[in-house]
Amino acid sequence: MKNTLDIQNFQQFDNLEFLANQVVEGFITGLHKSPFHGFSVEFAEHRLYNKGETTRHIDWKLFARTDRLYVKKYEEETNLRCQIIIDTSSSMLFPFTEKFPKNKLSFSVIIASALIYLLRKQRDAVGLTLFSDKIELQTDAKLSTVHSKRMYAELGKLLQRENYHLKKNTSVTSVLHDVAELIHKRSLVIIFSDMIAQEDPEKVFSALQHLRYNKHEVILFYVVDKKHELELKYENRPHKFVDLESGKTIKLNPNDVRQLYQKQSMAYFEELKVKCGQYNIDFVEADINSDFRDVLSSYLIKRKKLY
Repeated sequence: MKNTLDIQNFQQFDNLEFLANQVVEGFITGLHKSPFHGFSVEFAEHRLYNKGETTRHIDWKLFARTDRLYVKKYEEETNLRCQIIIDTSSSMLFPFTEKFPKNKLSFSVIIASALIYLLRKQRDAVGLTLFSDKIELQTDAKLSTVHSKRMYAELGKLLQRENYHLKKNTSVTSVLHDVAELIHKRSLVIIFSDMIAQEDPEKVFSALQHLRYNKHEVILFYVVDKKHELELKYENRPHKFVDLESGKTIKLNPNDVRQLYQKQSMAYFEELKVKCGQYNIDFVEADINSDFRDVLSSYLIKRKKLY
């Protein structure tokens, strides 16, 4: 199941929660073909019985089928608290087209929606943060159905072209510092961003480190159109490039600058990856032209580390 197909399908049923269901269920179906075989137990509303616990909540019917003791989990129980943070600045609208959006923001929204669905199946509490140059939405991590519908509704708005705003800048540093202070309980923090900011890289890295200082587990999905943004692979002819955040334009032939551009863009990419490694932040290159399942697999790797 490719991400391009899924994003186009959104037009057909206009239901982000249903789309998330399709992405996750399709992913789970394919788990037996992947190295994550055995994770399916994570998706059941049970957990293994621990010796010495009360037997009151054991699911005896499941025991009869599996010969293993599982305890029923209830709505108020949660294994994990997760805060999903999405960069909604104008640079995330790349590539900007007139048709239904297939860009960095829509890619992030679909993956975030799938993760919300997946987390709730595991009885984990989820919160949502949207930001550009400031925090636009901040919700606490909750497990309720009403809360999940609110998150899907807010994410759905990000897929509507009429809600797109150009020249909306990013302030990664201040926002991540603010988020670190707002999340009071130890959580898994998942960030979707292209990390394009007119800021001192060291200050951006310091903000990421702030999240780890507060004992949160952090995954950074570095959302990028690798072909165009890192490799500058365009046709050999003059192009006009527009900065979606500032509106500035430049005309050039990509062939004239490709070698230098690739060197500089890859240098930043490698520095970001190294810094994340130093801070024990999981770094995932999320190419918008890749398969959704690759991104979900990255989440499962992190999930496994937490148990």
